[in-house]
Amino acid sequence: MNRRQAVAAIAGLGLTGGSLWVTQNGLPDMNSQGNERLPIRVETLDARGSTAGEAVVPTPDTVTVVDLFATWCAPCDDQLEILNAVQPDYDEVSFISVTNERPSETLTRADIAEWWNRNDGAWTVGLDPGSELLAALGAGGLPYVTITDEDGTIEFGHSGLAGEKTLRDQLDSLV
Repeated sequence: MNRRQAVAAIAGLGLTGGSLWVTQNGLPDMNSQGNERLPIRVETLDARGSTAGEAVVPTPDTVTVVDLFATWCAPCDDQLEILNAVQPDYDEVSFISVTNERPSETLTRADIAEWWNRNDGAWTVGLDPGSELLAALGAGGLPYVTITDEDGTIEFGHSGLAGEKTLRDQLDSLV
């Protein structure tokens, strides 16, 4: 391993450790943030159901399900499976999944897209490397699912796995 590879590996460990800490402890003063920081623009990736570019979160004038995930987060795989079961029944609802992982030499945009495709993601997938969306939603851990109404007001937020019935009940009350 050369010096550049070693520095990249150490930096990757720092990001992983920092992401793990945020997952376990949340970001400071997150609950005081919320809607005043929404909407947030995120970079989107070229992957199944998604195109490279940008998206506004939440989607303007649309009930929006926002899924915060990380590729290293095993429960995030399970949450995506649950969302895959729910999404086809809600054509009028916007779904977007976003990771706060930072693309680098050790985790590229292609790696994130590959994870997305492997887990059968079928809607917009984006990047939030500065954790602005994570903070604005008040996410205390991953996975984290929030649902906003058409005005962008957070109506539901859940840290950990959000079950299919819970998501359907929340969506049914908004659409």
